[in-house]
Amino acid sequence: MYSAYRQFVSFAVGGAVVLTALGGGAAVARSLKDHKPHKGVTRAHSMPVQGIDVSYWQGDIDWQRVRGAGIHFAFIKATEGGDHLDPKFRQNRHAAKRAGIARGAYHFIYWCRPASEQAAWFIRNVPNDPDALPPVLDLEWHPFSKTCPKRVSRSLALKKIKIILAAMERHTGKRPIIYTDPNFHRDILKGELKDYHFWLRTVAAEPHKKYPGRKWAFWQFTTTGIVPGVPGKVERNIFNGSWSDWNLVLIWLEASGTGRGAQTASRYDAPSELSWEFCSGVSCAAPSGKTPRPFR
Repeated sequence: MYSAYRQFVSFAVGGAVVLTALGGGAAVARSLKDHKPHKGVTRAHSMPVQGIDVSYWQGDIDWQRVRGAGIHFAFIKATEGGDHLDPKFRQNRHAAKRAGIARGAYHFIYWCRPASEQAAWFIRNVPNDPDALPPVLDLEWHPFSKTCPKRVSRSLALKKIKIILAAMERHTGKRPIIYTDPNFHRDILKGELKDYHFWLRTVAAEPHKKYPGRKWAFWQFTTTGIVPGVPGKVERNIFNGSWSDWNLVLIWLEASGTGRGAQTASRYDAPSELSWEFCSGVSCAAPSGKTPRPFR
């Protein structure tokens, strides 16, 4: 059986990030902490490839310190609905890249706005950056929203989701990642969208307990993380794999960013471990003679 992280090959990050990861140690940095650790997610703290997700609410981030603390990837809020751009998005995006941290942008869905408008807003504000992680679509209910607390039907929700996912993929050439929480997954996503990678929120138990049968690539395991360089608390995440797995991802990403995806795939061919179905662009083409395998 193939783990989700071994199919994660449609990303592209710069060479500096590859070198950083290849030189990483096996131990998780001791400076990464949690203000309110929960025993149900203890394993996440010791998993090797650690990351964060941030927005305007984290204030001014010292990304060099973040990298030095042992953070290897970051998901950065970009847009929400059809008219909101996170005030810190551009600053965070550029600074994280300069620090050598693999980074991706996420869109926070707004159920009272047409999907086409949300997709257009994301495309308008998030560049097609070849060395970025795939885009993320953040899917949650908004019960405390002052402007749109309503829940839509399952069929309408899935219709909106698929429109935005397709637009993100056309824009970036990368299969988007889906972020969600247990409630929304139970109501809308259970059994759906099996050919996408998932980033799952669960802060009191491991993913297999909250999302039975759902394969995942990233896990948000706390909202009260402490990371040097980030003022106050920050959400922490882990990648579902080893250092070797992460380095394979980065090798493929670097190749995608330089337009050498197919050639690099041949050099690092591991057909029992990797698949190509999350690539959309020519740079992500499968090696000659290979065919994409279905998501497992």
